Parts: sequence; structure tokens; C-alpha cells
Amino acid sequence: MHLTFKTGDAQGVELTVEITQLVIAGWVGRDKEAVLHHIRELEALGVPPPGAVPLFYRVATNQLSQYQQLEVVGEETSGEAEPFIFFHRGEFWVSLISDHTDRHLETFSVALSKQACIKPVASQAWRMSELEDHWDELILRSWIKEQGEWVSYQQGSLASLLTPMDLVARYLAGQPVKEGFAMSCGTLSAIGGIRPSSEFRMALHDPVTGRTLEHQYLTGLLPVVA
Repeated sequence: MHLTFKTGDAQGVELTVEITQLVIAGWVGRDKEAVLHHIRELEALGVPPPGAVPLFYRVATNQLSQYQQLEVVGEETSGEAEPFIFFHRGEFWVSLISDHTDRHLETFSVALSKQACIKPVASQAWRMSELEDHWDELILRSWIKEQGEWVSYQQGSLASLLTPMDLVARYLAGQPVKEGFAMSCGTLSAIGGIRPSSEFRMALHDPVTGRTLEHQYLTGLLPVVA
């Protein structure tokens, strides 16, 4: 899968990146008690608990998309804003992804629910080397549209999540990172609870540099023929 990004530096370089492996990291909170509390909340909704914390899901790279109009099956899908990292030409880059998930399928299989939906990705990227010294200060936000109005859905700093380099180290377990490796690095709790929405907007803001990564998309329903 090829994705194109504009970099946030002064040169405004355009990257064409071939993503060869996509991993979605789940249950990545630094506070273990808060993670366990969230697991119990989801269990009450019928979502099976993870076998490990954090847990890593492999998803087909062809599920990545930078389009703003997408299609899904069923009315019970929703997005989750997450930092997105990829390894390109010897260094890690940072962008923004929505782990769009089928909430009905999630009650049967979390892995299947993630594989079933396209993963929207922003079209801008920053060098990880420019962010590592103040990673925890980055602010992740998302909004959903309800009754015609944008409503705040997620908001918080990345200080509550394990860092991308920690997640990569855990996943690779000593193996070298390869060109085209990509990871979705976990998300924040939903304000008011997880719920379906066909319009989703997300942003990752760097208060140190004043830069913001943004992406917005709309999902349409595919017809289901009995």
C-alpha cells in the first residue's frame, strides 16, 4: 500500500511511502488500573477481554486510506483517533490515523472488528526526531457529528499512553525494524462513551511548534442484500 505525505518542515517535501506491515496497538495506557477498568467496562458490553496488555493486532495494509469519503457495512462503526508512525528511509515519521472499528463485530472478535474497516490516515507527517523530547505534550483530539453539530469525542495529551518507541520495542522484541513498518499507537477514552458516527474529524496538535495534523472523513453505508 502506497501513501503520500507532505512533511511539516520548511521544505515541504512530499513522501511516497510503501507500507508493508500494519500493526494496531491496543490497551496502551500507562496506568494499568485505568486499563483494567476500561477492560471491565467493555466486558459489560460484551467485548471479550484482551489476552495481553498491551496487545498487537495485525491488519492488512490495503485497509489504509487517505480518502475522505469511505464505505462501511452496517451502522455500528465508529472512529478512534490515534498517533500513526511509519519507518521510511531509516527514520520514523509521525502522522494521524483513525482506527475505525465495527462495534457489532467487536463483541465477537476485536481482531476481526479492526480488520473489517478501512483505516483513514492524514496526508501530513512529521519527523519523530522532532517530537521525541516533548512527545507527552502532544494533544490528541477528535470530534463526531451528532444531529448536525460537531461534538467533542476525544481529548487529552499523549502522556497517558505508552510511547511509540516503547510499543515498537515490545512488538519487535529485539528484531530490527524494516522499511515500510507502520503502527497505530493507541487511543484515548471516548467522551460520553463509544458510539457510532458517520462523520469523524481528528487532530494531533504540537503545542511546542504550534503545528497540527488534521484529517476528516465521512462513511457511507453499503447495501446489505439478504
